[in-house]
Amino acid sequence: MDRRTLLISAAGLTVTSAAKADTTARIRDLAARIQPNVVAWRRDIHEHPELSNREERTAALVAAELRRLGLDVREKVGKTGVVGVLKGAKPGPAVALRADMDALPVLEKTGLSFASKATDTLEGQPVSISHACGHDAHTAMLLGAANVLSAMKADIRGSVVFIFQPAEEGPPAGETGGAKLMVDEGALDNPSVKAIFGLHAWPLPAGTITYRAQGFMAASDRIEIKLKGRQTHGAQPWNGIDMTALAADIVGAVNQITARQVDVTKEPTVASITLMQGGVRFNIIPEEFRLAGTLRTFSEDRRQDMQQRIRHAVTNLAESYGAQAEVEYTLLAPLTYNDPKLATAILPALERATGGADKVDSTAQAFTTAEDFSQFQKKVPGVFAFLGMADPGKSTIAPNHSPYFDVYEPAMEVGVRAHAETALLLLKTVT
Repeated sequence: MDRRTLLISAAGLTVTSAAKADTTARIRDLAARIQPNVVAWRRDIHEHPELSNREERTAALVAAELRRLGLDVREKVGKTGVVGVLKGAKPGPAVALRADMDALPVLEKTGLSFASKATDTLEGQPVSISHACGHDAHTAMLLGAANVLSAMKADIRGSVVFIFQPAEEGPPAGETGGAKLMVDEGALDNPSVKAIFGLHAWPLPAGTITYRAQGFMAASDRIEIKLKGRQTHGAQPWNGIDMTALAADIVGAVNQITARQVDVTKEPTVASITLMQGGVRFNIIPEEFRLAGTLRTFSEDRRQDMQQRIRHAVTNLAESYGAQAEVEYTLLAPLTYNDPKLATAILPALERATGGADKVDSTAQAFTTAEDFSQFQKKVPGVFAFLGMADPGKSTIAPNHSPYFDVYEPAMEVGVRAHAETALLLLKTVT
């Protein structure tokens, strides 16, 4: 890709004095003019996806663009993360905008002309890679917002910190990474960030924004279950311990906990076993079996209760079979908690960005998906929202993490405006 043909020069984003009278009009004008670049960036990143902690090419593209804009840039924050700081012409606080850069081990089936053909190795296994969750659009939209706000630098009071995060989907086994590592390595420091905002592509009506105050997305725990029994011939199960049968019973027991033991009408709760590994041959009952899955909760009390119930069910079942069981939990993302005051304060900015109050839902339902944006929120107040990116011309919309997932590119212009409008409002709100 010849980036010289794609980039709008800084001079190209200079606006007229008439447009300067209306900030929203300026943002709309600038966002419209940078939109071709946003589309080009998104398609380039989409065609060259990279797994968590491997986002070298994407990070290099981001850093080069931020430097072209004259921002102070730090690279390799949290392994491959990039932080760019736009210092306004006038003194004031610092606020942050965040996008994630990593892709998923998913074989793309969209049929796009720029569809991914990339492959890599994950935990020793060859995998196909694609942006099946919209992180390519997230990165492109934040680059667009950096361009818009850079063109408005003379009127900005304070600093805007652009955070491009790796490994939102979780680092590979045995590695650290993601938002927590970026926080630990100072992504929110120098300047000291007072508030943060983020957007995520979601299969909702294009150009709409959805969020809620307080708990918006669930806390996410990885469940790991290791089973050990006694190997035997598949034709003589009485001479060993049938680990496959035990594993099947565990799946049923875990499903029964959320179906019958806890009140999910009071607090959304999900426990799913999604991986079962064991055995090497059709006629051998294996000695060991591994299960893994996910737990999603909205309070620490429910989280601890569910962990105890799952551990109790697994160990008791294993004992009844004569097997041994180990259950481990790893917190991947805390509860995504939207600060109530900020959630209310930014509503006008989001309404301006989308073009109307009817296009913003600030009282949305809680979502059982998870986001490690919550790690930033543990240090500073923040708001995370969904940007509708469903193609209005399609009758069937693929969900995130589907091999058919795609974004409606015109909606990215709304995302750019939302970032810019929110950043400017936050600078006036925080102290």
